[in-house]
Amino acid sequence: MFEPWGVLVILIVCPLLGGLPLIAWITYTLTGKQLSQVGTKNISVSAAFYHGGKFVGILAVLSEAFKGVAAVLLSRVFFPEGSSWELIALIALVIGRYWIGRGAGTTNVVWGFVVHDPLVAIFVSFFAGISFTILQSRKVVKFGVLLLFPLFVALLHISDIPRMVAAIALAGLMGWIYTKIPDDMNLPTQEAQTESLAMLEFLRGDRAMVSLDEELDAAIVGEKAAILSQIKRWGYPVPKGWVLAPIDDPQVLIEFLQPSELSPLVVRSSAIGEDSFQASAAGQYETVLNVTSPEALQSAIAQVQASYNQPSAVQYRRNRSLNDTAMAVLIQQQVQSVYSGVAFSRDPITQQGDAIVIEALPGSPTQVVSGKVTPEQYRAFVIETENSSSVQLEGQGRVPQALIKQVAYLAYRLEKRYHGTPQDIEWSYDGQTLWVLQSRPITTLLPIWTRKIAAEVIPGVIHPLTWSINRPLTCGVWGEFFTLVLGERALGLDFTETATLHYSRAYFNASLLGDIFLRMGLPPESLEFLTRGAKLSKPSLQSTLQNLPGLGKLLRQELSLEKDFKQDYHKRFIPGLSQLAEEDIDNWEPAKLLKRIDFILELLRHGTYYSILAPLSAALRQGIFRVKDGQIDNSVTPEVAALRSLSALATDAKQVLVEFEPQQVFKQLKQTPEGEKILREFDELLQDYGYLSEVGTDISVPTWRENPQMIKQMFVQLMQGNEPQSGAKDAINSIFAGKRKRGFVQRRVDIKGRVSEVYSRLLAELRWSFVALEKIWLKSGLLKKTGDIFFLEFDQVRRLIVDDDSRLIEELDELVELRRSQFAQDSEIIQVPLLVYGNTPPHPLAPSELYSDQILQGIGASQGQAEGRIKVLRNLQNVPEIDRDTILVVPYTDSGWAPLLLRAGGLIAEAGGRLSHGAIVAREYGIPAIMDVRGATWLLQDGQRVRIDGSRGIVELSNDLRPE
Repeated sequence: MFEPWGVLVILIVCPLLGGLPLIAWITYTLTGKQLSQVGTKNISVSAAFYHGGKFVGILAVLSEAFKGVAAVLLSRVFFPEGSSWELIALIALVIGRYWIGRGAGTTNVVWGFVVHDPLVAIFVSFFAGISFTILQSRKVVKFGVLLLFPLFVALLHISDIPRMVAAIALAGLMGWIYTKIPDDMNLPTQEAQTESLAMLEFLRGDRAMVSLDEELDAAIVGEKAAILSQIKRWGYPVPKGWVLAPIDDPQVLIEFLQPSELSPLVVRSSAIGEDSFQASAAGQYETVLNVTSPEALQSAIAQVQASYNQPSAVQYRRNRSLNDTAMAVLIQQQVQSVYSGVAFSRDPITQQGDAIVIEALPGSPTQVVSGKVTPEQYRAFVIETENSSSVQLEGQGRVPQALIKQVAYLAYRLEKRYHGTPQDIEWSYDGQTLWVLQSRPITTLLPIWTRKIAAEVIPGVIHPLTWSINRPLTCGVWGEFFTLVLGERALGLDFTETATLHYSRAYFNASLLGDIFLRMGLPPESLEFLTRGAKLSKPSLQSTLQNLPGLGKLLRQELSLEKDFKQDYHKRFIPGLSQLAEEDIDNWEPAKLLKRIDFILELLRHGTYYSILAPLSAALRQGIFRVKDGQIDNSVTPEVAALRSLSALATDAKQVLVEFEPQQVFKQLKQTPEGEKILREFDELLQDYGYLSEVGTDISVPTWRENPQMIKQMFVQLMQGNEPQSGAKDAINSIFAGKRKRGFVQRRVDIKGRVSEVYSRLLAELRWSFVALEKIWLKSGLLKKTGDIFFLEFDQVRRLIVDDDSRLIEELDELVELRRSQFAQDSEIIQVPLLVYGNTPPHPLAPSELYSDQILQGIGASQGQAEGRIKVLRNLQNVPEIDRDTILVVPYTDSGWAPLLLRAGGLIAEAGGRLSHGAIVAREYGIPAIMDVRGATWLLQDGQRVRIDGSRGIVELSNDLRPE
């Protein structure tokens, strides 16, 4: 029984011993610093050296060495010396060290292994020392040792299988831990304790001579050097260069480089924080050209380093609330420039459009950036399709146009590489190669706001009241999702900045979303894949593994979506909607109406969770199981169900009225019992779907119940038209193909439809509550015009009811009129920009002319081809006659637009994707549809003849115009 007790003692005591936070206690006792709250938050020997100094570090080594030796000696109490149980004890120790003590356990293993097998320890140490001296790479040596020591154990103890297995297991465990925790050696050295610098510099090894060919950390060498190393590794021409970290001794590099007249160097700043998203620091630090001797190189390095503390640079950092850090120095081979200049991938003046702005001159790039010489100005536009790309150029000068086009394409590609972040690029051409000298974000054009996704989720011009309710609901739920996946990595992210209004339209923060997706290990185009079916690149395996815990939580929510929604549907939403439907609010007091509004908002908060997760879940499942759009039945979606019912009712009405006058249909139906039955069914349909509106997410828009005229008009048009095209029947028949795979997707689509119904009903009830409140205030004179309440924010509505805010009441008329005026101005803007750069966008420019006047490209959303005449509809106020020769062009497609597609020949929308309302209904009725055709309502004209291909997303234009 002695040995089993030994196993139990080892497996219990060793993890606890490993988790004992001796290093943390020592550091806190002697310095007052808590290692769990600084730096990488590791509790390690190197962290003790870094934050506590040499003495604290030595004590930390001794404490961890004691643990390793103790674990081995403990196993010898129960098992023979040299047994595999000594290694198992070290494994248990390391597990406790990682999970409890937040460290890797390297020191524990090293000293424990010295006691366990001194001969193997000597061999491994000998090879590790030689490797480190030659390679100067900690990473190579660290992982090399993990391969060497199991190998030596196997060679020296070839007959001891358990010992060999334990050695391999220990090496594997250490290797896994190294990939999971950050390396304390990569902390900015200038922040380390002074007495530890020499040792840290030695241990870091690979900092002795760092080149741009390596993967560099901006926290150590600055953004400029890190970005250039990244661009160089991507394959772009960057002059060969080396980097001195802030504490590096330049002597080794000076002796190695040996600059001369034939091989001049340029010495540049790479301050930590320079060329970042927060500040460019352009022109704040020194650059020294034409360095041609070792003495001049040493002087140039000192000059650049000293420029960090010159008064103008210090004041620059203070003005932008930037911390003082340190100066790394970048030394590069100097390009013998024939032409050079700068390029902005986006125009920083107009802050919109696709123009690439280029400034160029013969000679050195310093002429351009110095501001002492007026460079030549060029504007370029890169036109890229699936099969080709071209550059359109504006401007002429001494610089060859072919080179300017090459620069423009370089700027275009680098912006794409940096996920759409506008880039300020310094370039030089030596007669053979176009060199990249620098690339940094254009800080004045950040953040980037995108209309693409927002136009589908929250379309149209938005009233202040709608936005003050929608924004916190949407941003709050997205924040919950992202925080769930990211955990601690969500710190520092402000999810309230997820969305904003520009030109009274909703925009999402593409910069923030990109940052979030990169932290999640997902490509930045992930959200567009989920909502619009865009192509998605694969995330790296490392990032996927890093995010597995959070992604696992999200997966559990996705898998339990159906169960959770059914539970909330029966226990929360149905009782809530039933209660709201029974309430007669016409004579309620404001305070009671506010209580009702708060009740609805609480239901909407829960509903928003499902309104986001259900569509994303459906999109993901459809992508994973490769279920075609035509195989999905969207009949649960409210607008689709309403249109089916309306179409069936119109068919019955045609049998009652064989001949009818379109303007007299409802009067004629009243004249017969059969017709009266049709009218009763029509009223029931309106009652069932009266909560729908032109824009389902905008409570300022009247519902069908309030404004039934459009539905009546659609009903009459259905009676005049034909049955839905055969494409719809083919789509319905294809539903039964691939039943099992389709079922996984269909269940989510059905939930999405039910969620849409619940959400739309709640929004309608919310609208009716505000309308009832507005009637009271109109009667009392607090408000002057119908619709005024929608120009208030919800917080202001609450203050008027709860606080009886006298100051707000005095300013109310002026406030409402000001917002009405701004809303009217914004409503007149026909073409808002797809992307907005920065927080203060200028008035939108008219779209640039098409470079190809024959083709427009969008997202193919419903297959088929059609040819017809364009009819541009920017709103639903005046719906024209529509037939199969009509190709509708709309800014977006919400539920209110859906009835128009019953008789149209095809659809073109400026916004939206394959999962949008218009796309779903178009597929339902076999009508070709193309979404996301930028500028369609501006570029296409009423009466213009076009041919559309819904499979390829192509609009072919014709110059054939017919007067309207």
